[in-house]
This record gives sequence, C-alpha cells and structure tokens, in this order.
Amino acid sequence: MYAINKIRKHNELITFITKIINIILYIITIPIIIFNFIIIIKTIMNPNEVPDFFGYKDFMIVSGSMEPTIMTGDAIIVKEVPESELHENDIISFRDKNIITTHRIIKIEKQGNRTLYTTKGDNNNTEDREKISYEEIEGKYQFKLEGLGIIIEILQSKVTLLILVAILLINYWFMSKINGSKKV
Repeated sequence: MYAINKIRKHNELITFITKIINIILYIITIPIIIFNFIIIIKTIMNPNEVPDFFGYKDFMIVSGSMEPTIMTGDAIIVKEVPESELHENDIISFRDKNIITTHRIIKIEKQGNRTLYTTKGDNNNTEDREKISYEEIEGKYQFKLEGLGIIIEILQSKVTLLILVAILLINYWFMSKINGSKKV
C-alpha cells in the first residue's frame, strides 16, 4: 500500500511539473507564432515595405557605424512617428536603396515644401552622401536589445515558425495521450 501511495504521489508531481512546463511553453511560443504570422501576412500584402507590429519595427545592426551608441549585433526597435516628431540628434532607420541604415540626424533643412534630413553614423568621419526625405524613414529609434540581433532574426524566420508550430502540435498530441491513458 505504501509503495502505491508513493508511486501515485510521484506521478502527481510529474504531472504537475509537466503542466507547468507546458504553460511556460505556451506562454513563450504562442506570442512568437502570432507575431510571425502577422509579419508574414504583412510581408505578403506589402512586399516592398518593411513589416511593422503596431507601428514598431526591429532591425539587426550589422555594421559599426553607430558604435559605441549601438553595437554590431544589437537588435534595435524603431517606431513610425509623424514628421513633426523628428529632430536633430534623433537616431532613425531609413531606406537607402534596398538597405536599411540606422544613423543620427545631424541637420534638418527645408527645400520648398519638402524637408530633407542629413544623417551620419556616430562612428563615421563624414555625413552620409545623400539627404533623405520623410518617405524614406522607417522609424525613430526607441531602444536596443544588446547582442540579441541574431536571436531575434532566428525567432522571426519562417523555419522557426514551422518548428514552433510542430513543437506545439507534438506537445498537444503527447499530452492528450498521457491524459487519455490516465482515464483508463
């Protein structure tokens, strides 16, 4: 009788730990899956635009042009803002042909009814050659996630999305088998 109670308590503990692990798994993976689906849908609907999540965009820094403020490998979050919220010294991300660049605004000037922005990387000796317009700006820098650029890139990939969905489905199947065997 003692051994049966000990086994039962052990099984209850294992079940409790499994439920906690599952809750944590769902809390982590479901938001990532939702985020990825939204980004993928926005990419399909507007293939020429950088997809955003409620006006926020993330980028991985691949050069040292903004060091030491923003380091290579950092992930940054920028937010789409009205033109009136852009000022000298703000850090912005903008389209430079097919590349997204993150630099600081060093000069704002009006040319007729257009506003042009001169930018420069903090670690660069000279300002950027081309002035940019508001239409080229992806967003204003909000904050950085130090050294997490590659992790965020991995989490946003379609392969990761498929892996997470597979993990959830396997976990669901596994848990239904365990719960089904307990009912016998």
